[in-house]
Amino acid sequence: MIRDFEYLTPKTLEEALTLLDKYGDECKVIAGGQSLLILMKQGLVAPEYLIDIKGITELNYIKSDAKEGLRIGALTPHRAIEKSPVVRNGFAVLAEMENRLASIQTRNWGTIGGNLCHGDPAGDPAPVLIALNANLKMASLKGERTTAIEDFFLDYFETALEPGELLTEIQVPVVPPRTGTVYIKFNVIESDLATVGVAVSITLGSSEGICQDVRIALGAAASTPVRAKQAEAVLRGKKITDNLLREAGQIASTEAEPISDIYASEEYRRELVKVLVKRVSREALARAKQA
Repeated sequence: MIRDFEYLTPKTLEEALTLLDKYGDECKVIAGGQSLLILMKQGLVAPEYLIDIKGITELNYIKSDAKEGLRIGALTPHRAIEKSPVVRNGFAVLAEMENRLASIQTRNWGTIGGNLCHGDPAGDPAPVLIALNANLKMASLKGERTTAIEDFFLDYFETALEPGELLTEIQVPVVPPRTGTVYIKFNVIESDLATVGVAVSITLGSSEGICQDVRIALGAAASTPVRAKQAEAVLRGKKITDNLLREAGQIASTEAEPISDIYASEEYRRELVKVLVKRVSREALARAKQA
């Protein structure tokens, strides 16, 4: 049962930041509400003030150019990202990921920023954005700051947002030439949260298909989305073979720190990481060769 609260509807970022600074720990921010309302109904969260930022149109946009790459406002709905020609043409893996995120109804209303700020390690956007080397821009009355997305998640449902801060923008750099990026999640029910999700980005050098750079991100495999840096080191600077992919998958499974729950055991999740890292990396390699 949801307890009584005062409902506030700022229309500008400055107004929202002022309210957030004023009410501090007594308030919660709601955008799409796909996650927060569930917590409120369960009685796990009971704010005195609810600051609804959905109406701040200045944070709802998708922009791209050849120098800065992709810029997505934090209040952009998932469905807009999925259907955006800009995203599909230059950052197709984001549109592919969104296509399997929850239901169409959820994607129509839920926002990319709300998903990230919820801090669920099983969320779909984070691993993809980590593989794409994205940054996040945050704002408060004190000013703005930017952080790498892989440093944004601290623990289960805990992020690096400081008191009085709002996430305002997702920044994805220009994808290098000869780069392929793929995301796959394993789940029992279509469009449900990932039992394990893996995103891989591979950039090939100009000579003989040598792996110039690689980023491997795991979702639902630890208390936060994580990069499998030791697995990356197996592939970087080498010509990728099936044996190397198998080794990378094995190492990634040791870097994961999964839990056992009603969906899967720790051992099963480690096996999924092992299999998916190899599979996703092979697909990313194929895309890189075609890019």
